[in-house]
Amino acid sequence: MRDAATAGGARRAPRSVLALLAGVIALFAACEPEPLAPPQVLHELIVAVRPGPTTWFPGPDGAPAGFDHDLLERFAREQKLPLRVVIVDSASKLLAQVAAGKAHIGAGGLFQGAPAVEDGSRTGTAPPAVLWTAGTYAVEPVLIYNRDSVRPSSFSDLEGASVAYPEATGLDAQLATVRLTHPEVQWKAMDVPSADALIAQVSDGSIDYAIVPSSDAAVAQNAYLDFEVAFTAGPRRLLAWAIAPSQRTLRDAIDAFISRMRADGTLARYAERNFSGVRRVERIDGEIFRDRIRNVLPQYRRHFEDAQAQTGTEWRLLAAVAYQESQWDPFATSETGVRGLMQLTEDTARALGVADRLDARASIHGAGRYLRALKDKLPARIAEPDRTWLALAAFNIGVAHLEDARILAQKLKLNPDLWNDVRKALPLLAQPEYYADAKFGYARGGMPVAFVDRVRAYYDMLLRAEPGHSPRLRLTAGEPAPPR
Repeated sequence: MRDAATAGGARRAPRSVLALLAGVIALFAACEPEPLAPPQVLHELIVAVRPGPTTWFPGPDGAPAGFDHDLLERFAREQKLPLRVVIVDSASKLLAQVAAGKAHIGAGGLFQGAPAVEDGSRTGTAPPAVLWTAGTYAVEPVLIYNRDSVRPSSFSDLEGASVAYPEATGLDAQLATVRLTHPEVQWKAMDVPSADALIAQVSDGSIDYAIVPSSDAAVAQNAYLDFEVAFTAGPRRLLAWAIAPSQRTLRDAIDAFISRMRADGTLARYAERNFSGVRRVERIDGEIFRDRIRNVLPQYRRHFEDAQAQTGTEWRLLAAVAYQESQWDPFATSETGVRGLMQLTEDTARALGVADRLDARASIHGAGRYLRALKDKLPARIAEPDRTWLALAAFNIGVAHLEDARILAQKLKLNPDLWNDVRKALPLLAQPEYYADAKFGYARGGMPVAFVDRVRAYYDMLLRAEPGHSPRLRLTAGEPAPPR
């Protein structure tokens, strides 16, 4: 009987072991994340975003703007899918979420081939992999320093100094050779929300030096006045999007989309919109401007906000124009006879119904109506923000000369509906071979270019320093005009 029982037990043992093994396998399987369903199945495109000063940031109306935003919004619209955006506060968390299949796409200042990182649930395993799209824009890393320090000319000048760089964005991998070559430098990888965080700490002296993308350093010039670029820290790298490992079909679709956007010029226009045209306010001017934001602007802010409500002209843009015109001096008078906070001519003031140009409120409201009217006179096909920049040029030089410049731009095979093309044509109106054929003749076309550049620089500073006013207005909405 004992032998029979033993034999029976022996026969039953394999079934028990198999059941136990099946349970263990099921348990481990339950721990593994299920692959994310494709966007078309979920009926939405899930995107993890790391905000940045050029790639994804709040626009004047509070709505998202930036290079990655423009591209993602365009791609989602073409796919007829709503975007579900998840904001992530570091590159490492973003890559972990994408690798774990919690988002279809990861975007926001990432460089092609950046290594994925642990998400905490896969301890003891190799870092999870992600797929990478084709590159969208080339950016070079630059070393920045506090301008009160000695400017280094190379890494050899940084012995004993601390150099921070953003972790997991792809710059760290690029710096691997430099770190080995210069062990005398104290290298510090920081998992920061954006390059702005590093730039701010260098500007206030909390960090000796930092390596950041050149595009972010350029945009931050007017926000942080106490840093400078010392030297280029490596070759250019391509910005790209990380894709969940299971989404190869999506990656291929995005690559085809990027290729098409590059071929038809849309990618270049998005890059020009977000990375180009940055004009720096000199440090001393920037310091004076910041002081006047604190001490002078509060006297007129209500007038600017009321003008926005009545005319639709965003109040911080109007304030930037006023500062460029008069430094917020309501009694300013120029040699040419323009007067007041907004420097209106007598004829313009009369046409706008402004009886007293030295009345700050009347001047601001009149200028708001004037800028609105200038925008309305432009062809409806011109999209923002080009519409606003062109209207600002007309504010400075007049609609007639602006139209001459747009016609000239078209003759030069440039796009008359894009500010960055028209700004190339405007200065030519001062040259005989060009203004001879212009309907309204000679114009000092360089002046509106400088005017728009300065207004945009002050506006950028105000956007960072002052909150918007309800109802918020959309300045950067819409697609750029199609090329002609």
